[in-house]
Amino acid sequence: MVHTAIQQAYSVLENGAGISKESVRELAGLSGENTLDLISLANKVKNRFSSGLHACSIINAKSKMCGENCRFCAQSVHHNTNVEEYGLMNPERILKDAEAAYKKGISHFGIVTSGLGYRRINREFERILETVDLIAKHIPDINVCLSIGILGEDPVKALAERPLGHYNINLQVNPDRFAELVADTHDVKEKIETIKWLKKHGIAVCCGGILGVGENMTDRIDLAFTLKELDVTVIPLNVLVPIPGTPLEGQPPLPVTEIAKTFAIFRLVNPGKIIKFAAGRETIMKDFQGLLMLAGINGFITGGYLTTRGREVAEDDLFAARLATFNSDTVRPAP
Repeated sequence: MVHTAIQQAYSVLENGAGISKESVRELAGLSGENTLDLISLANKVKNRFSSGLHACSIINAKSKMCGENCRFCAQSVHHNTNVEEYGLMNPERILKDAEAAYKKGISHFGIVTSGLGYRRINREFERILETVDLIAKHIPDINVCLSIGILGEDPVKALAERPLGHYNINLQVNPDRFAELVADTHDVKEKIETIKWLKKHGIAVCCGGILGVGENMTDRIDLAFTLKELDVTVIPLNVLVPIPGTPLEGQPPLPVTEIAKTFAIFRLVNPGKIIKFAAGRETIMKDFQGLLMLAGINGFITGGYLTTRGREVAEDDLFAARLATFNSDTVRPAP
């Protein structure tokens, strides 16, 4: 018999309005076969209220050299991770990577830099603008996305003059526990302020989090509802890849069932959003990545991450085609 909480959650299929926090807390306590019912429901909600499979590729355009102390991050100068260090790549080099991604069929190309961000426009930020302009000139059909940290309003205004796809700035965890679980060298309120400025100036926001850094299910639920309130467009969910040399290098992995429930909950809370499986899909989840992609996820990063390996685009194309066979039938509301 389907668990009562699952039956209540089926209302999301009927109107796409999301689900109450009280109901989500009950769903978080499901186990066994009821977890599979939750996964199935999340997949149906995804099929009904979001379309297609969103795939993107990213480039690590400025590596290491970051003065922030994010506990999971290989690029912080506070951690001895032996990650390659280099300054901002020149526009022509980034263009070549964008062209290569586009030739492989990738429609969203993300430029990522390490560091706090740009509260004001400086020469380095201007070089990023030049890069965006160069790619837009040579590959007008590709969506250029940026993940360059916390921004002031003037830099946001400058970006709003460009044809950006999305701007990524992750809250990572429940904002109330950000300083404890992620970093205390900057304030999560600055990230939220950046998101509000981006939305004010018409830039679509990509904002999500990371699972497995010491948070609990209540924290994940709070993050899901925070992102709903901020009305972000894309929600990337990373599963911690413990990096040697970081404070979380020995962090034990989360159970697959807990990750699956988390993905499903994010979908029920945010029915119509792009929810993207980012880091940890191949390297940590391995045999379970297909199951997790059916837990309400409709996007992924392909071709590798910032400092950890991923999979070839062609391999992920085949993976996506096989996933599509599970979603080919018309979805109808449950009785």
